[in-house]
Amino acid sequence: MASSFPSTDLIDMRSDTVTRPTEGMLRAMVQAEVGDDVFGDDPTVNRLQTVVAEMLGKEAALFVPSGTMGNQLALRAQTRPGDQIVLEDGAHIYRYEAGAPAALCGLLVTCITAPGGLLDWPQVEAALNPDNVHCAIPAMVSLENTHNQAGGRILPQANVEQIARESHSRGLRVHLDGARLWHAHVATGLSLAELAAPADSVSVCFSKALGAPVGSVLAADAATITKAHRFRKMWGGGMRQAGILAAACLYALDHHLERLAVDHEHARMLASGLDHTGLKVNHPVDTNIVIIDVAGQGRDEALLGHLESRGVLGVGFGPGRVRLIPHLEHEDADIERVVQVLNSFTGAGS
Repeated sequence: MASSFPSTDLIDMRSDTVTRPTEGMLRAMVQAEVGDDVFGDDPTVNRLQTVVAEMLGKEAALFVPSGTMGNQLALRAQTRPGDQIVLEDGAHIYRYEAGAPAALCGLLVTCITAPGGLLDWPQVEAALNPDNVHCAIPAMVSLENTHNQAGGRILPQANVEQIARESHSRGLRVHLDGARLWHAHVATGLSLAELAAPADSVSVCFSKALGAPVGSVLAADAATITKAHRFRKMWGGGMRQAGILAAACLYALDHHLERLAVDHEHARMLASGLDHTGLKVNHPVDTNIVIIDVAGQGRDEALLGHLESRGVLGVGFGPGRVRLIPHLEHEDADIERVVQVLNSFTGAGS
């Protein structure tokens, strides 16, 4: 099938955020019916919020500019400054949101190291502060599904359900950073509502997996969304004729969701192509993220330079690690070319 994107010799695998709108998505954006979303009368935004709330099995939803804002609104609307939040130490909320839990929400963040990002309840329970006047009050547990830092891992649903059940029994709220929850849905066959059901709030992103240029949605009970709406305004997230952006998200749901299985297959092709090289993928490839371990001082920078010199872009992901993400714009031939370039780095392909 011919690609709907302009031809280019560059294969950009830095992230699934680098995709460009397809022709069909651009048409949907141009034709979108719009209003003033700050007044609540943009019909396309309202439809997106309704659709996503229903898909996730929540009462209400709020369209926001970014996944970071969606996550931080969830924290701010469901906690108080000085509260404790517990999460895994590779979580996006902790590592890649510029210290927002402290700066914007006033929270004490307690991080747990878990192999592969897969938390279980005993770990969470051990991290909760005691009921003591000297300690921050535990208020929330946050989970990430799929887990970016762990290579797109899908959290075992039984773990999610137990953590949520036990957290709720102790009066704690549970937030699910579901920026790439779409991938978990496609890979497992579980509905989005089933995956989101244990959590009080869930954020999903359209500018990553689904190829929209901008936008995330936070879904929760109506009272939480009302609070989040006020904080969205406070943080400058109120947009006017935002239906142009919401239309891209609706198009993505209709046209790009089920095709995520192609990205998963491309990631598996990429990982399996390294079986006979000096490069290793030391995590299960559940979805569309491949993290390559490169042994030796400075070898990650060397690999990134090697890739770029041959028209492939990746991103450093910590010392000795390089991340590649197949996405909407890639075809089988692109994956085969990237494997050849990787193999040439070690000499295995010569």
